[in-house]
Amino acid sequence: MQVSKRAVIPVLLVLVTVALVAAAQARTEAPAAHGVASKGYKFFLLPKFVGIDPFTQSNQGAQQAAKQLGDTVKYGGPSKPDVGQQIQFINNAVQQRYDAIIISGNDPNALAPALKKAARRGTKVVSFDADVAPTARTIFARPASAQSIGAVEVVELGKQMRYTGQFAILSATPTSSNQNTWIGFMKKELKKPRYKRMKLVKIAYGNDDPTKSTEEAQALLTAYPKLKGIISPTSVGLPAAARVVQQQRKCGKVNITGLGGPNQMRAFVKKGCVKSFALWSFVDLGYLATRAADAVASGRLTGVAGQKFDAGRLGKKTVEPGGIVTTGQPIVFNRKNIDKYHF
Repeated sequence: MQVSKRAVIPVLLVLVTVALVAAAQARTEAPAAHGVASKGYKFFLLPKFVGIDPFTQSNQGAQQAAKQLGDTVKYGGPSKPDVGQQIQFINNAVQQRYDAIIISGNDPNALAPALKKAARRGTKVVSFDADVAPTARTIFARPASAQSIGAVEVVELGKQMRYTGQFAILSATPTSSNQNTWIGFMKKELKKPRYKRMKLVKIAYGNDDPTKSTEEAQALLTAYPKLKGIISPTSVGLPAAARVVQQQRKCGKVNITGLGGPNQMRAFVKKGCVKSFALWSFVDLGYLATRAADAVASGRLTGVAGQKFDAGRLGKKTVEPGGIVTTGQPIVFNRKNIDKYHF
């Protein structure tokens, strides 16, 4: 059967049109760096407060992730841990039409109404470092499991104290969700038989302020002359406690451990006033939170346990129950390895 030229030409035009449309669509949907399609989202990174290394480093990681994804990240926050100021930043971010807020919460419940309002207006919420109420966010990017963070601090202090004597905890604020969660796991670790001769005498709060933390550390040494250790699960409280012990010439008598950066603790370790402490990479934490925010903003991630997403150089991550993603395990720093780390 013969086909006329007039019949063939329309068919060819249709095929060419379909091919051109498919090619254009393929270019539009082409993945960005690390295999993730980018829409150029705009995120606001809101720490508990600005001006300290951990959150500055989180911003560095966030900027790295944003560059890979074609997104932009604006960094800002209060100058001290203040819930009211954080709420103002949340409201401003919504008004400026940010696609998502990435927040380390000063108070999980007090921030919830503002964050829920932001979500209703189309601004996604991802928490990092210190979680907010789970109903007020989609994903919580945590540095390591809360249990491992709490346990490692007790493990390190126990070895230093030879599992005997009084110790105290110098925390941040009474409403800090991550601090309180870690302390809960410290208490759980302390129930193990090896710690039966160790006694927690007080939990003090330095409010993540160097002056207040120093005053609280001094008060602990005065109130408990037999004190043999202080755990400070905050990068503000840990160097403050170490400095007080050093100034009072009690290095070796009062053991100090907790969470801090190797750069800020290096001198104390070299002088023997701090034997070991722990932390994770805040650069990686900010990086992970931003990768998660991009996946949430695009709709690829909804917080359901078992979902997987591409976390770039951190590999594939799986959402855990409760909408949680984890960076990795804490690093224990001591005199042997501290010079390998510079952050």
